[in-house]
Amino acid sequence: MKADDRWWLACAALALLAGLFEPRVELPRRLFEHVVVFDITQSMNVTDTLLDGRPAARLDFARRALRDALPELPCGARLGLGIFTEYRSYLLFAPVEVCANRAELRAALDHLDGSMAWSGNSEVAKGLHSAVSIAKALPGVPSLLFVSDGHEAPPLNPRHRPRFDDKPGEVAGVILGVGDMRPAAIPKFDPSGRPLGVWKADEVLQTDPRSQGRGGSVGGEAMVEQEPVPADVGLGATPGAEHLSALREPYLRLLASEGGFGYRRLSGTAALLDALRDPALARPVTVRADARPALAALALALLLVPPLRAAWRALRR
Repeated sequence: MKADDRWWLACAALALLAGLFEPRVELPRRLFEHVVVFDITQSMNVTDTLLDGRPAARLDFARRALRDALPELPCGARLGLGIFTEYRSYLLFAPVEVCANRAELRAALDHLDGSMAWSGNSEVAKGLHSAVSIAKALPGVPSLLFVSDGHEAPPLNPRHRPRFDDKPGEVAGVILGVGDMRPAAIPKFDPSGRPLGVWKADEVLQTDPRSQGRGGSVGGEAMVEQEPVPADVGLGATPGAEHLSALREPYLRLLASEGGFGYRRLSGTAALLDALRDPALARPVTVRADARPALAALALALLLVPPLRAAWRALRR
């Protein structure tokens, strides 16, 4: 064996010896860590989406999109789930690693439905603000994906929209709009989840409560306000047709722009995956990686050098 071949073998032995000490190296990487909050209010039961070619409720469509997206997420990504109903969002569980907990995530999605709601109200802006507060309180401040059709019930008064002290961009996130742009009837269920038809016009508040007055000495007496009534800001209210529901995309875009979020139409699994893997939502972190596989590969490459050099010399003769 030639001297230079011994040198290659010695280097391979050193690489293997170094691996015995279980060395670690610090590497930069992008961490995808999200909390996905689903609107579970009654309008999310509208069947204006398709699953496997059949009509499906908006909530079922959104749940399926996330369920199908789970295997496409890289190991190391973390995902938490929450729900929004009435005027608050609630965290079901904090972000967990997706590969090790895929079965648990799927089980949670399978059991997430409108029966978990306890009120008929759907104050979307307040629900979004509540979801932001949840994300801010979690370690590392994960990004927020808020899934909703944007249907406020009761309707909002443009003059009295909720105002929050959140700083835009404090929590990175995306609002995902789900549903068809054409109005459809909202299904009605009893407390046990049995269908009771659909909501009728006389069963739903058609205008915002503030515009109906204070109920004082004069019926329908309106409150005296100093500020002028603002122009239409895209709230999507449909007086007289609030018992019907459509995706209120302009309103969701408005909420997204005010909160420093992105907006996407949830058209299926691919759209949700794009949001989940959006580099703008990734957080740079430093991880300690095991260097032994790299050292073993280096040792193997070094061991192959002498025979490869010998074969090359033989071919040149």
